[in-house]
Amino acid sequence: MAHTDHLTLRRVLRREIAGTVGLLTDDHDFRAMRRYRSFAFDDHTTYLQQVEALLKSRAAQGSHTTLALFDPEDYAAYCADTGLDPEAPASRSRFTAQLATTGPTIPYDGRPLTTLVPALVDEAVRQATWEYANALLTRLGPCATCGEDIGHAAFTRAADLLGRILDTAPPGDRHLVCSVSGPPDTLVSVLHADACTDGTPELDEAEALEFTSVLALGLATRSPGGLVMRVSAPGTTDRVHGWRLRGGTLEPLTASEVFDAYCTDAESGEPISPEPGVDYCSPPDLGEGDGNPAPSHRH
Repeated sequence: MAHTDHLTLRRVLRREIAGTVGLLTDDHDFRAMRRYRSFAFDDHTTYLQQVEALLKSRAAQGSHTTLALFDPEDYAAYCADTGLDPEAPASRSRFTAQLATTGPTIPYDGRPLTTLVPALVDEAVRQATWEYANALLTRLGPCATCGEDIGHAAFTRAADLLGRILDTAPPGDRHLVCSVSGPPDTLVSVLHADACTDGTPELDEAEALEFTSVLALGLATRSPGGLVMRVSAPGTTDRVHGWRLRGGTLEPLTASEVFDAYCTDAESGEPISPEPGVDYCSPPDLGEGDGNPAPSHRH
């Protein structure tokens, strides 16, 4: 009887242990892992099917599982740095446990892997974009004239601009895209701000942080770029607004400029048909000064 009770208690405890699965999301990474003899799979499709079966089984038992992006190159570097044997399954477990605290992750919520894999990849891109933008902002250092930290000042200004954009936007769900061009890469960040029942926008904190960092980088480095906001609400046509990043400022686009931007193929420059049910509009007034630099940084 005591033995049975112990088994029951262990099953109860097992349900309360959170787990992390390091996922090989594409064929390239899967093939890279096949060089390890201890890696049991030889077909990526079968591997994903088995992972999904495991996730469903854990969920049915009441266990929480987190999905992490398993990068074979990072794994090899981790083993080299720590002196672990990359062939040992325990080494993969330790690396996966580290991913749970440092890498991009999403919770398993019962959706199929065909939906979760793109979400995990998007999360990885979001985190990498934020880390890159934040590193560039940090490198800017202090202003040579006034001594203020340029990156910090730009982030504060970007956060204020984002707040004003959302506060002055028409009612509805907002979808914002910010792009900043410049060597060596063009950074693109997306922010979803769905309207709550009281009309206030509901933001994902990580998305908002990345978006603000990318906008701040464009402002601080005076890089060319743009910001577009699409507002959707039941019973109305979607409205699209836009701003241009130029010389460290955020300039509103006219309705015709927004139309031209949306109805021109970015690669060929050829016109494309406007999307039905969409109004291309000049943006709301963001208040005095709009995106102009703070007076202390007009030097």
